[in-house]
Amino acid sequence: MTHRRPRRFRGGGKRGGTRGASAHGTEPSRVVSGRIVDGPGHDADAAPPPPYDALYDAGLPADTFVPPAASPAVSPAVPLAVREPAAPAPSGDVGDAIGDGRSGGYGSSERTPRPPRSRGRKFALLVLTLVVALVAVSVSGYVWADSALTKGIDLGAVEDRPAPGKGTNYLIVGSDSREGMSAQDRKALHTGGSADAGRRTDSMMLLHTGVHGTTMVSLPRDSWMTVPAYVRPDTGVHHPARKNKLNAAFSLGGAPLLVRTVEANTGLRIDHYAEIGFSGFVGIVNAVGGVPMCLDHAVRDPKSGLDLTEGCHTLDGRGALAFVRQRHQEKEGDLGRTRNQQKFLAALAEKAASPEVLSNPRKAFSAASTGLGALTVDNDTHPRDLVSVFRMMRGGSDLARLNIPVTGRGLSTPAGSAVEVDWKPARKVFEQLRKDRPVPEEDDG
Repeated sequence: MTHRRPRRFRGGGKRGGTRGASAHGTEPSRVVSGRIVDGPGHDADAAPPPPYDALYDAGLPADTFVPPAASPAVSPAVPLAVREPAAPAPSGDVGDAIGDGRSGGYGSSERTPRPPRSRGRKFALLVLTLVVALVAVSVSGYVWADSALTKGIDLGAVEDRPAPGKGTNYLIVGSDSREGMSAQDRKALHTGGSADAGRRTDSMMLLHTGVHGTTMVSLPRDSWMTVPAYVRPDTGVHHPARKNKLNAAFSLGGAPLLVRTVEANTGLRIDHYAEIGFSGFVGIVNAVGGVPMCLDHAVRDPKSGLDLTEGCHTLDGRGALAFVRQRHQEKEGDLGRTRNQQKFLAALAEKAASPEVLSNPRKAFSAASTGLGALTVDNDTHPRDLVSVFRMMRGGSDLARLNIPVTGRGLSTPAGSAVEVDWKPARKVFEQLRKDRPVPEEDDG
């Protein structure tokens, strides 16, 4: 026997009710506020509205048209769509084939309400959105930071280089470049010279990092070393190798000749190069809000402009530059100055990474933009390398600081008074670094 597909009426409190007309007549029933009223054979109070269901809004089938409430009489509801059953309905009552919307219903083997989107899913979507945004900002920020660096030093073009060793070697250089400084600035900072005066290296440090931590070795600018043969870039004249002060290499052939000189005398291959001038140094210190420094004795040096009492001070850019340059008040002269430079750089790195700076977006951005704009680096040095340098210079138990071993005897040379390197222990230090082995830290006394 073939069953006719039933038509569902909108009042539907009983699943057996299949048509809008009464079984005893043709007059349709009326639905008022969810109850079946009028119509022969119906009790107005016999069919209360079903409980609310997420699928059937207020008890009404989801696929049933609801006429305006103001209509005085309502015709039987017409389904908007009729689905074909997934399989022939089993024999029995037609109402059983229709089902009650929970299981075994018409058109599907199991019909369940669609659950609302969970909070967990919304949270996961929010996290994903934030991650994508942070990545986009990080990428754009990294591109900006990399473009802010001044590059142009090609270490790959340096000749006669030693073989690569273990670990990574950075050459950190502070030059006395006065580029960008006005006459008033030069006077206030006691730098002397003119804005276009030739550059010289005021400080040089080797920073080695490897599996045994970090070692910072200061190279006094007056160290008496062999400068390799070179062609002077401004004249094109070839000069043979000869002895000279270390900082002369920079003034004669710039960063490339300085790198060659350091490599030739230490046997260490320089992987990264970073240089900063007077103006950039002052700007960085001011950008982080000054750097704390404690002195065990008073310092008064008219040549550098430094005038500090014993105790702790917060040095601004001007005071910091005077502190790292002065040597006449140090018992060990240039060696004492290099120790001051090491201590100050460690304190500067610590301040730059402090909550005072990092928690202040304006100060952090100012420090980053000032620092990046003040540096001249080799072509293969990127912001992530500089972050590593600052992290290493912050100090701690993994940082060993020392000077290149010297004899302590004054050395008179055609270029003036120089520092005599004690090459036997010095070569042992460099060999340890080349093999990435620990080097004992020297006594600050």
